[in-house]
Amino acid sequence: QMAPSVFCLLIRTIRTARTQAEEREMIQKECAAIRSSFREEDNTYRCRNVAKLLYMHMLGYPAHFGQLECLKLIASQKFTDKRIGYLGAMLLLDERQDVHLLMTNCIKNDLNHSTQYVQGLALCTLGCMGSSEMCRDLAGEVEKLLKTSNSYLRKKAALCAVHVIRKVPELMEMFLPATKNLLNEKNHGVLHTSVVLLTEMCERSPDMLAHFRKLVPQLVRILKNLIMSGYSPEHDVSGISDPFLQVRILRLLRILGRNDDDSSEAMNDILAQVATNTETSKNVGNAILYETVLTIMDIKSESGLRVLAINILGRFLLNNDKNIRYVALTSLLKTVQTDHNAVQRHRSTIVDCLKDLDVSIKRRAMELSFALVNGNNVRGMMKELLYFLDSCEPEFKADCASGIFLAAEKYAPSKRWHIDTIMRVLTTAGSYVRDDAVPNLIQLITNSVEMHAYTVQRLYKAILGDYSQQPLVQVASWCIGEYGDLLVSGQCEEEEPIQVTEDEVLDILESVLISNMSASVTRGYALTAIMKLSTRFTCTVNRIKKVVSIYGSSIDVELQQRAVEYNALFKKYDHMRPALLERMPVMEKATTNGPTEIVQTNGETEPAVLETKPPPSGLSCRSAAFLFSTGIPSITAYNKNGLKIDFTFERSNTNPSVTVITIQASNSTELDMTDFVFQAAVPKVEPWRAAYSDRLRASCKYFLISELVMAAYSDRLRASCKYFLISAFM
Repeated sequence: QMAPSVFCLLIRTIRTARTQAEEREMIQKECAAIRSSFREEDNTYRCRNVAKLLYMHMLGYPAHFGQLECLKLIASQKFTDKRIGYLGAMLLLDERQDVHLLMTNCIKNDLNHSTQYVQGLALCTLGCMGSSEMCRDLAGEVEKLLKTSNSYLRKKAALCAVHVIRKVPELMEMFLPATKNLLNEKNHGVLHTSVVLLTEMCERSPDMLAHFRKLVPQLVRILKNLIMSGYSPEHDVSGISDPFLQVRILRLLRILGRNDDDSSEAMNDILAQVATNTETSKNVGNAILYETVLTIMDIKSESGLRVLAINILGRFLLNNDKNIRYVALTSLLKTVQTDHNAVQRHRSTIVDCLKDLDVSIKRRAMELSFALVNGNNVRGMMKELLYFLDSCEPEFKADCASGIFLAAEKYAPSKRWHIDTIMRVLTTAGSYVRDDAVPNLIQLITNSVEMHAYTVQRLYKAILGDYSQQPLVQVASWCIGEYGDLLVSGQCEEEEPIQVTEDEVLDILESVLISNMSASVTRGYALTAIMKLSTRFTCTVNRIKKVVSIYGSSIDVELQQRAVEYNALFKKYDHMRPALLERMPVMEKATTNGPTEIVQTNGETEPAVLETKPPPSGLSCRSAAFLFSTGIPSITAYNKNGLKIDFTFERSNTNPSVTVITIQASNSTELDMTDFVFQAAVPKVEPWRAAYSDRLRASCKYFLISELVMAAYSDRLRASCKYFLISAFM
């Protein structure tokens, strides 16, 4: 009686410590006393001292110096010593330390002990921390105990066999004969551990899986007895008979019935019984129903049974427990692809989960809502998701916006609806959309020729006085630059036209340029839009020239370079300006049978589409370009997947200031390449200086060629590269 009182006194003393430092001091003092006792080989108090060490170990303090003392206790003949010794071994030792190998002989002796409780201690320890070497040496003893008639030892031996199989899978065959009669046991503990052992063997070996499929009728019978049996105080949990065993059997049935028609057929009826007879008022019943649903969905079950399973998940969505709602949403998300119509019946409940306060439930509901969108419900679902986008936390906005973009692109009932939806997203969460949203919307607008007037009017209204949503401002600037003439003319049949003057349009774009909220890229869009309007407006060309000239001295290098290039267009190449700044052609959606690149044009991402057909030996087409340099080496712009594109440059014989650019594209594969996009950006180089009229002039390898049209006939390569930048300025 002395040991427990001293041990309890230690616990009370440690708990009275007011600070962490005071607790550490107590622990260090006690550890010093324990070390001294260990050095003196004091057998009287060894058990008590190891127990103290285990308590300190659970508090997070080092107790490794007690490992050898645990081995000494295991070797003792007293049961009380063995119990603390084995407990200490399970807590302080693992297979990474060589000390544990010294236990092998003691465990072997104890597995053959005459007392079942000593055998149980040895089985627990081996099943907890036995290494592969120990498992090989002791697997025979474990297999022998698995065949014993003692239920207490059989359940522990079954769990120990699971550990042995995990460590040494090739020993699985050794336990196969012992598993024959395990399911005939009446003891629920043995049944439970037996099912765990069978599950482990089936998961690790296809041969074992095929062998144990013949046990499906027996497992079905056990499960039926559990759900049909009366009240049993020994196994009852909240009115349900042994729910732990039921869950284990359902998991094993799920493994056995997967991809097997006969096994699935044999368990359909019992699964229906479990699904309909299990009480759902308690969490225990919900756990069994959840496992039943997973089993139904994983095997080759009947369609009616699958609908029943999805209806159970639908009921879970109405449960007050957040964990149950979460697992229901997760399970529905996994099954929505195979049972889409059944899940659709619970659409309203799923949408209601978007309003849940729990962020995990909200995210799962958002993902499932996007999975439920189709051509029939796209309008209603987008309305709900746009409302969610407007009110959700910032961490949801990027994923929600991307999901709306993809769903709208796939199921849009009309182009106007598509454009309105994307604009609503940009207005609501423009700062959170991904980088590809702007070019994708620009492409959509470009291809919707009949919607140009409507779109530019809507975008103009959207950015009046609000430049906070940068992607929206970028798209609006681009559209105003392209279709500003339609905005001013007031030609809009879709909605009431607005009266806007040329000066008002320029006021908006200049406001974007000077706004503190505008990013550098946005200012680039605005300046380019103003430049484009010089060919679309008639009364404000002088004002546009003035704005362009002002930004020629901007501290933003990108903006300055654009302005200098545009200024050069006004001064030296004004005759080319209308052709260079003409409206973008319709762009086809890129489909990949070849490479896809990104074009950086005027700082804006504008896809240029090349429609390719298998070229003969090589194709070439030419267009003049202005370049102030002494010569440019040839460039291999692309060389991947059998496609090679080369650019070569030659000075014109008639005009030294003109350089002819030749593109040669060749296909070295045996397959045709169709509908791929090639886009390229020429890197900047250090400006070079040359004396001219006592002034410095610079030329960078940025070419301002607004339209480089390379035409080939019939089976030749056709490409339209718009806004290929050449920067030639003085």
